[in-house]
Amino acid sequence: MFNNAIVEAADRTAREWRAAGTDPILPGTEAHKIAFCRMLLDTHNRYKPAVIDWPPLEPEARDRLVALPIWDIAVQTEGKARQRVLGYAKTISDPLLREAIELDGFEEGRHKEVLSNLVEAYGIHLAPEPEYISPRDPEWAFMVTGFSECIDSFFAFGLFTLAKRSGFFPPALVDTFEPVMQEEGRHILFFVNWVAWHRRRLPLWRRLLFVFRVLAVWAFLLWERIGIARGVGNAAEGGGAQTRAQDNNFTLNGSKAVGDIDVSPTELLAICLAENERRLSGYDLRLLRPKLVPCLMRFAHRLLRWRSAAAAPA
Repeated sequence: MFNNAIVEAADRTAREWRAAGTDPILPGTEAHKIAFCRMLLDTHNRYKPAVIDWPPLEPEARDRLVALPIWDIAVQTEGKARQRVLGYAKTISDPLLREAIELDGFEEGRHKEVLSNLVEAYGIHLAPEPEYISPRDPEWAFMVTGFSECIDSFFAFGLFTLAKRSGFFPPALVDTFEPVMQEEGRHILFFVNWVAWHRRRLPLWRRLLFVFRVLAVWAFLLWERIGIARGVGNAAEGGGAQTRAQDNNFTLNGSKAVGDIDVSPTELLAICLAENERRLSGYDLRLLRPKLVPCLMRFAHRLLRWRSAAAAPA
């Protein structure tokens, strides 16, 4: 039996954190490194996937869960993330930073274990997993994983809330899976602060190379998602299982899966923006927040609202 008070205390610890002192935390400083590393370490939730009691589901709810086209993608994504994060941790000599990145990798692996246990509990069949290979360029792989999570988590927060509000997911299942969602918020907060800290610590010429490297990662992720969108279109036209197996985008598939819920793109973006703010609001405001995806989606939200207003009858 779980002690509710202990569970609630662990949940609060995972959602709320403040660094010591009141002075500004300047990016690139030792204080900055200590703050974002301690944030991740101090808010770690020590739950064990093996003891999660997956709630029984009504047949209709179970059928909806089984039909979601995300489980192969989600399990494999977490498996790759674990390999990439732990691969980069091996290159770090700073003890505190290495400990934090190793914890990040451990949690990614735990997410995979949670998802694997979930699909087993509800009889969801997965495609065979690929071999998870250690990256040849650990920093590049770590950055691809981090920036990809910044994109996917932003939309996953909103889609998860939308599915919760609509009853697409039963409340008991939502409560069981909630810690995983909050951990993703901690991961992206840690990552964007690591990017800023790491860039400031480099000599000027290497700092410029790092900026180009960041731009290259974003270009790669954009190209990857364009290819994924084309692949999904080909599958819809008869591209077959091979095309689907190459699809590793949780956001695209998740949004299509809950597409039957009556919500406009404007409303969905508003939910994503609000949830992104809510999930990160409990951590020290002196830490940096992800900016690019929320800023782009805020602009898209305003544009959609303007178009709706312009199209409305006088």
